[in-house]
Amino acid sequence: MEQRHFLSGHSLGNFNSSLFLQQISKWKHGNIYALLGILSIAVLIPQQAKAIEITKQLHSPLNHPIGRSLNVKPIREKADRLLRLGKQQYASGFVEKTIESGLQALEIYHSLGDMKSQGVTYDLLAGAYLQLGNLKGAEDAIRRRLGIARDNQDFHNQIFALNNLGTLFLQKGEPKTAGQTIQDALVMARNLENIEGQGLSLSNLSLVYTRLGDYNRAIKLAETALIFRRKTGDVIGEINTLNNLGDAYLFAGDYQNTIASYGTAMRLAKINFVRPDELRAIDGLVTAHTAVGRYERALELLEQRFAIAKFLNSPREELKSLVSSGELYEKMRNYPQARNFYQQALSLARKLDDIKQEAKLLNSLNELKGR
Repeated sequence: MEQRHFLSGHSLGNFNSSLFLQQISKWKHGNIYALLGILSIAVLIPQQAKAIEITKQLHSPLNHPIGRSLNVKPIREKADRLLRLGKQQYASGFVEKTIESGLQALEIYHSLGDMKSQGVTYDLLAGAYLQLGNLKGAEDAIRRRLGIARDNQDFHNQIFALNNLGTLFLQKGEPKTAGQTIQDALVMARNLENIEGQGLSLSNLSLVYTRLGDYNRAIKLAETALIFRRKTGDVIGEINTLNNLGDAYLFAGDYQNTIASYGTAMRLAKINFVRPDELRAIDGLVTAHTAVGRYERALELLEQRFAIAKFLNSPREELKSLVSSGELYEKMRNYPQARNFYQQALSLARKLDDIKQEAKLLNSLNELKGR
């Protein structure tokens, strides 16, 4: 539930996954962001998880003794290269390519019977699927990851895998279940004196309470989470928690602290090339600056956002930038510019075959006729 988010409307339901980037980037632990405690595993993990795209990893000649290569070193090195590539792609915002690389690596690791590396790869895939809004794919990967951690009595990775499941609950619109799940993970992390797990769980709990409308509690949790993040030198986790803190301040109407939190997150994300979190921070800043009438600053930020989307070659993010720019110009009563951005967005929405967004844009353009 580190959560990758936002743009127009600034809704918590947009997920950030960037959330997951913090653990994906760590080879030692190989985790994603997740939310659930050990007490919930028996209930939440089915005996067999339904396979989606991941199914193809189960079929390989290397699974059979006759077909197994005697020298597996080149094969393992290939899988390791693919996994490293997938992590780099995720950090850079190329989520679809991340899935391609991750699935190829997963197939090889499965054929080698390397459960530890499979777990790391499932973490990566879950984060990527969440970024794309593919909840079924994410749930499959998360439950498989949980199964591996449970079978190995790996409590450290259970904390993070369970946090991922909590993220999924939040995405599904079940904040109370997510909160119970994260609380279980937090208890486990405290019992194990796991500083990293405590930072993650507290950060995720802040998101839950923001969703539930308890902004003061959300702020306190995020501030406490920052202490743990900084103790471990977890920059990516710190960025995500700063974004969570920005969310809470924003909904509480404290725009000064909102801008300070998102601003720090944006700078750190830019320095560390964490594009998803940088976009999320920009979205929060656009909303905050617009709320206090700083339209020029909001427009500058949207220009930055569009440039990042172009760099990432992400038409979806380009579309979000164009729509938000149109909405801002409309708010400023600069209707010619608003129409210009809506027209650009409409053209892109049609290329993406986004019928829902196309209908909204047509409605916006119709309302601007004569203005």
